[in-house]
Amino acid sequence: MTTKPIHSPLPSLIVAVALALSQVGLAQNQLLEVLKDENARGAKFWIYNNLATARAEARRTDKPMFVTFRCVPCAACNGFDAEVAKNNQRIIRLAQEKFVAVRQVEMKGVDLSQFQFDYDLNWAAMFLNADGTVYARYGTQSAEGPDAYNTIESLEKTMRRVLALHDGYPANKAALAGKLGKPKPYKTALEMPGMKHRTKLAGGTARNNCVHCHNIHDAEHEQRRATGHNNHDALWRYPLPDNLGLRIDPGDGRVISAVQAGSPAANADLRPSDVLTHADGQALTSIADLQWVLHNLPNTKSNVTLNVARSDRSIEKKLAMNAGWKKTDISWRGSLWSIKPVLATWCAPMKEKRVKLLRLAKGVKPLEVRWINTSRPEGRNAKRAGLRKGDIIIELEGQPLQMSSQHFNMHLKLNYRVGDKLPLTLLRDGKRIRFDWPLTDRD
Repeated sequence: MTTKPIHSPLPSLIVAVALALSQVGLAQNQLLEVLKDENARGAKFWIYNNLATARAEARRTDKPMFVTFRCVPCAACNGFDAEVAKNNQRIIRLAQEKFVAVRQVEMKGVDLSQFQFDYDLNWAAMFLNADGTVYARYGTQSAEGPDAYNTIESLEKTMRRVLALHDGYPANKAALAGKLGKPKPYKTALEMPGMKHRTKLAGGTARNNCVHCHNIHDAEHEQRRATGHNNHDALWRYPLPDNLGLRIDPGDGRVISAVQAGSPAANADLRPSDVLTHADGQALTSIADLQWVLHNLPNTKSNVTLNVARSDRSIEKKLAMNAGWKKTDISWRGSLWSIKPVLATWCAPMKEKRVKLLRLAKGVKPLEVRWINTSRPEGRNAKRAGLRKGDIIIELEGQPLQMSSQHFNMHLKLNYRVGDKLPLTLLRDGKRIRFDWPLTDRD
């Protein structure tokens, strides 16, 4: 009797999987080249822009996911990003051995219900279990600068705290429940009602055709405007611990370095060297974790409960905040520029030598109109009203201008609406000119 050979499907399956993985790798390399992502070049252990593959690998290995979000074209945070991506051996060893490391460089297909963080950041990270449980957030920015709070030391500490949370999971699930945001009515950025240029953005990703993180906030602004729900409270996103009167050591992320007198933190008897461990029951690993808790509180009279380790004791403190406690300096936020009214001009600070030649009063910070965008109605209307390239803004609302271009923009967004006029004094050819800038959005 002749026995027929049994043909197992396993070899063909292995070939198919290998082919699929090679195609994914090819696509990832192509994206890296298109974006000119130099910090990722040669860093082979990162899963590049593929969250589905990362989640599958996290399930297989029972490792937590370490997902970094990086806007490649942005110069801000480039040094910190390079350290994390390929230079710092402590971070690389941890990421490679203990995590499934993902480098996400666009927001096009990201699940916005799962990945909720401060989208105005130039560099951010989230840590997750393969089942979608969020362990931690990392990444903090302010008017002090994009790197004022991000340090390799505190990132490493956050990563080790995440590993402890992962080891304790699921017994610690209660302390992690609030870290996942409420579901969004849309899945991805391209499904957002307020997302502009969706057809173009749906095409191939390039440096000039990419869904940036801040575009998510831009789309939220546009949707609120379109539905008549404009509200400044929505602008006070992810408030810093400073709004509670707390200064956190950026080298640690949880240690209190200073407490402001008369603040909610001082009134609750929080002290320097106290270590924050929980906020409203959520385990803290970083400043961003505390910001997440504060972000989800209202801007009305509110309370937050903080647990701290003091010496060998665990202490619970309840902080009471007054209405408006979230309001802060948001001049640094990229998404602020998309809020109407829009000037559609580039008003830039002048070099000190040129300012001295103007012989202005002490403290004046003039802004020069360097460019008027006549492809937009806002720019065309400003030009029709008499604005000229080279005009120098020296007064706002009858007072000497004493703010940066970012703060000038913030003042406009918070205090004016479309249809108003912005009262300015300009300097043109040595002469002072009164100019009421028409704040329009159509011809």
